[in-house]
Amino acid sequence: MAHVQLHDIAHGRAGDKGNRLNISLIAFRAELWPILLEQVTVERVHALFRHRGATKVVRYVLPKLQAMNFVIDDVLEGGVNSSLAVDAHGKSHSFRLLGLDVEVPDNLLQKVDFKHFPATTLEGAVGETDKNRALAAESASSA
Repeated sequence: MAHVQLHDIAHGRAGDKGNRLNISLIAFRAELWPILLEQVTVERVHALFRHRGATKVVRYVLPKLQAMNFVIDDVLEGGVNSSLAVDAHGKSHSFRLLGLDVEVPDNLLQKVDFKHFPATTLEGAVGETDKNRALAAESASSA
């Protein structure tokens, strides 16, 4: 097993409403989805934001999107308009989640180039590396 940070295998989007933070976490590739599901738990996310006053974390799983959404209560010091923090916006907190360490099996590391994940579009992948093209071809042939 290798330790990597979430930003190596997923991307995030975040927002806020009042004192509630909303962070979506989306796997870069289908093979990585089970890792997110198993290791990015409510308990781990709550521990990550507890020092900010988080009182409750709810995880919504979106399997068809290979994504999850976390709603975190009381983490924004009253909200953007109430807080004295320099940047209390929810968007800045997605980076905290993306810094979380996860374990990835060595065999998956050998198949996927984690440093060069392509940006994906509905039409396909942009900026693919040779390893990613080989993995896509292997996935297509096994489907």
